[in-house]
Amino acid sequence: MSTKTTESDSLYNNLENMSINELLQNMNNEDITVPQAVNKAIPQIEKLVECIVEKMKKGGRLFYMGAGTSGRLGILDASECPPTYGIEHGLVVGLIAGGDTAIRKAVEFAEDDINQGWEDLKSYQINANDVVVGIAASGSTPYVIGALQMCNNNAINTGCIVCNTNSEIASVSKFPIEVVVGPEFVTGSTRMKSGTAQKLVLNMISTSTMIKLGRVKGNKMVDMALSNNKLVDRGTRMIMKNTQIDNYDEAKNLLLTYGSVRKATEFYLEK
Repeated sequence: MSTKTTESDSLYNNLENMSINELLQNMNNEDITVPQAVNKAIPQIEKLVECIVEKMKKGGRLFYMGAGTSGRLGILDASECPPTYGIEHGLVVGLIAGGDTAIRKAVEFAEDDINQGWEDLKSYQINANDVVVGIAASGSTPYVIGALQMCNNNAINTGCIVCNTNSEIASVSKFPIEVVVGPEFVTGSTRMKSGTAQKLVLNMISTSTMIKLGRVKGNKMVDMALSNNKLVDRGTRMIMKNTQIDNYDEAKNLLLTYGSVRKATEFYLEK
């Protein structure tokens, strides 16, 4: 039986009587504890990332799935991978109970369908090269549980990010990550500390995976998409540093010609 600290009473009461400053200070005091909880889970995170890297090097994909805030956070992380690291769309996929409508508006009872998660995965021709990570603060979301169980039955590696110990989702995950942040400032509002913890872990998973897949050189996003002027400027300055070109326009033209910092730098240094 899961110990649902995510549903435990807040350590604070009579919130409506607090001043704005007291509310902000007390929320921040709680938020400070989140990275400490994440730190304790690093050995678990490491095992999952090792699995993801191994599978993606073999052509596999990474799937995140969840409901509500958890699902939205997975979609956010997945959607930022192509522009940040220059990977093709579809290598990291975020799924949410209720479908794309649920990204902006809650779809009632969608998370309670234990079969729909697997149906959503099947639409992507999910296979044993892929890794599926369930995200659920409570650790008890049927949409995620059913999907992970079916993945296990089909030799597909599974992981999870939960904020309670001994959860059902962790029990059906090969690589569970448990980040126990304790009671929320507003009782049960898991978009707060739990959501922050999940975001931190997702950052760690995708960033470390992309680095290990060669998508970062030194400390730079050399494959980033040139999707706005800020990124073009950043890429231009990276090329100037990499190649010792001192003419901004020359470096910018090189970048726009070859489409990425990596390709432009390689061309210039090899000529």
